[in-house]
Amino acid sequence: MNRDKQKLFLSAPEFDGTEMEFVKRAMDLGQIATNGPFISEFERKLQDTFNAGNVIALNSGTSSIHLALHLLGVGPGDEVICQTFTFIASSNPVVYLGAQPVFVDSETDTWNMCPHALEATIQHRLQLGKKPKAIIVVNLFGMPAKLPEIMALGKKYEIPVIEDAAESVGSKIGGQFTGTFGDLGIYSFNGNKIITTGGGGALVTSSRFMANKSRYLSTQAKLNFHHYEHRELGYNYKMNNLTAGIGIAQLSCLEDKIAKRREIHQYYHNHLSHLPGITFLDEPEGYFSNRWLTTILIDSELAGFESDDLREALLSKNIESRFLWKPMHLQPLYKNAPYYGGNYARALFHQGLCLPSGGGLTNAGLNRVIDCIFELHTCMLMRTEKSM
Repeated sequence: MNRDKQKLFLSAPEFDGTEMEFVKRAMDLGQIATNGPFISEFERKLQDTFNAGNVIALNSGTSSIHLALHLLGVGPGDEVICQTFTFIASSNPVVYLGAQPVFVDSETDTWNMCPHALEATIQHRLQLGKKPKAIIVVNLFGMPAKLPEIMALGKKYEIPVIEDAAESVGSKIGGQFTGTFGDLGIYSFNGNKIITTGGGGALVTSSRFMANKSRYLSTQAKLNFHHYEHRELGYNYKMNNLTAGIGIAQLSCLEDKIAKRREIHQYYHNHLSHLPGITFLDEPEGYFSNRWLTTILIDSELAGFESDDLREALLSKNIESRFLWKPMHLQPLYKNAPYYGGNYARALFHQGLCLPSGGGLTNAGLNRVIDCIFELHTCMLMRTEKSM
């Protein structure tokens, strides 16, 4: 197929071949389930790489959030403060446990949970006699949230914080890796993430008790008997040995993968940031983003087109793009959930678009995206001039 017509994906997985060595070893040993040596090795390597206390490899990021909430005792009638601007997997586990999400708006510097809105939310819920059981903050598109401020609020009001670092593996603030700020942290290794195991996740905690409890619960709460003995409800959440082997191979290339994503972001920025109405999310001082996805905001009055116009134009060129997350408080599922803040998350959804960002993209592929944006910009400019 002509390279100019090949589909450009948003974030295609990348493999260098070493993954197959681990898969073959696991199959040769007959250890493809949840009891092979690659699982503990992957956990150790994650701990060492991110200077994390304890890491428990699980079968998805969503499972990790669910387990984290369970460890914190969240149950029916409880409230959990959640970021509204995120993927729905961040809040659905709250409902799994019979609790109520309370949504909070974003801020302009990182697009993540606003600390000021968070504190106002906590204070109002306390006035209503409803102390939140936990806070779930998300690091979207690789950009860390204002974690020091949010952790300080969690400590001030004695509310544990779960840090959803599904999209920010390898990102940092002041040298500290995301996933290690929260009282509990989670990673995702889904097929589109910066390192992937196909499907998988991890739970991070500095508490040895919580680490041991999560290992127990993630394997159906099986007690150490010679027969199957269960005294409480558990889950089938443990990562398998095949998946962990792929993770070991992927993790060894993490720095290179991050460098490539950051290079792609900079390439887009260099070529597009001067266009009227196109802006990028910059890193605050001391922040380091893995730039999992490059995102832009489109001011339609200045650019002459909207995010959906660009999405359609890219699609016509066989190029995948994606809107930014639709806020949870605007989702039909959560239409009755409490919400605090203004309209910033709503504006991000309406104005934003994710551009192809996979590490396998070449300059030729990136130029296809850039040329399409310039073509649309020129077309809209000519149309405006004709109408004058």
